[in-house]
Amino acid sequence: MKAARSTDSGSAGPSGTARIPPGRGARAESAADFRSHLATADVRGRRIWLYPRKPRGRYTRARRWVSAVLLLVLAVGPFVTIEGHPLLMLNVVERRFSILGRVFWPQDAAVFALGLLLFFTAIAVFTMAFGRLWCGWTCPQTVFMEMVFRPIEYWIEGDAPEQRALNASPWTARKAAKKLTKHAIFLVLSFVIGNLFLAYILGGRAWWALVTDDPRRHTTGLGFMLLFTLVFYGVFARFREQACTFICPYGRFQSVLLDEHSLVVAYDYKRGERRGRWRRDQTPAERAAAGLGDCIDCRRCVEVCPTGVDIRNGTQMECVHCTACMDACDAVMDRIGRPRGLIRYASLNGIERGERLRLTPRMLLYSAVLLALLCALGAILATRSPVDVTLLRAPGSLFQRTPEGRISNLYQLKIVNKTSAPMPVELRLEEPAGRLTVFGAPLQVPAADLLQTSVLVELEPEQIVSSSLSVRIGVYQEGKRVSTVRTAFLGPSSQAHP
Repeated sequence: MKAARSTDSGSAGPSGTARIPPGRGARAESAADFRSHLATADVRGRRIWLYPRKPRGRYTRARRWVSAVLLLVLAVGPFVTIEGHPLLMLNVVERRFSILGRVFWPQDAAVFALGLLLFFTAIAVFTMAFGRLWCGWTCPQTVFMEMVFRPIEYWIEGDAPEQRALNASPWTARKAAKKLTKHAIFLVLSFVIGNLFLAYILGGRAWWALVTDDPRRHTTGLGFMLLFTLVFYGVFARFREQACTFICPYGRFQSVLLDEHSLVVAYDYKRGERRGRWRRDQTPAERAAAGLGDCIDCRRCVEVCPTGVDIRNGTQMECVHCTACMDACDAVMDRIGRPRGLIRYASLNGIERGERLRLTPRMLLYSAVLLALLCALGAILATRSPVDVTLLRAPGSLFQRTPEGRISNLYQLKIVNKTSAPMPVELRLEEPAGRLTVFGAPLQVPAADLLQTSVLVELEPEQIVSSSLSVRIGVYQEGKRVSTVRTAFLGPSSQAHP
């Protein structure tokens, strides 16, 4: 039995079922044929190694420039600071995150929840309008694989035909030298990328301290560094396109997000069918009279595809919209004197009816949700308190009587400073009237850090009218209240009525 293949989702109608162009010419492939197997698996389900040809063209050049900018931003990201904090840091170990220089803590759960909703809604809106533009142009997997690792492979082993011949040939000193050189460079690059991602987790300064200090003192960090290196090497040296087709769920989202108005990499079957070989002595008028379209069935679009799909069957789940097939087809059209754009960015309605990309009610609805989430996130960030205060009763403690006859409760205080500057704070007992004592030195919360201390609250016995009395404490910075916290106060009546 052939390995099952998911249905394509681009060039699809509202139901998500792809519309397959009629007529395939002399080398026809039926819809059932391309749906019944994977381009990267044989009839027994074993992997077929892909040898995509080196793409050339205007879109490839544009993607190289975009990738260069993205790689530069990625490389300097952990080391650029705003007010002393990294531009981006995702420290899951210490549960501390820095985004655009603003520090976030686990207490900012609402911010993270809204941020995730905003992120996924933005993906939905963007995909409905522009398909998998993210995958082909800005996804780290595509950028590293197609713009870093694959060009090195072309440089060492040659283009697709040379690579096939090299792998099929017996082992010689020349072949071993090429393979060892390639994989050594891949390992070094994977080590660099692993260190870069570790810097995003720890922060640039902490990463630099890790790599410059005695390795014996940082076995955990070095272990993660080695793990990241092996993972990235395995992905880019061996796993490759399977990370997109098997692991990443984004391609599967297409089935419900794309419709006939979405902009995708599409084959103009109205212009291209019926397919037929090109003859030098044949004019376009003679081809048209013979019922042939502009597609000469050269299969260049398939040969350059990094995931091995035939775009002429419609945009499939495996297609990452990398535009390699567009450049390859444009080069063929130039050689035979036909207009470019047989494979181009277009919507299904654009190909069938000549319609331009337009906003649909579904896009407007999702955009409205996106705008609402953006406003909610902005409001939370604008009203976000610079401190987070937690006041809990000391574990195992009950009330105490002071020599003056007052009733006291002992609490543990935790203050998180969310700003990038040290913050002197003052606590005031606001309700009910009483006495509040902070143990130790005056409260000075370090920048982007946590302060813990003990607090004693004393009340007069006549103020305690129930087993658990609510008290309110204000947190002040330079005379301005920045936060309030409520807690329970236990008195004699709580001991009488457990």
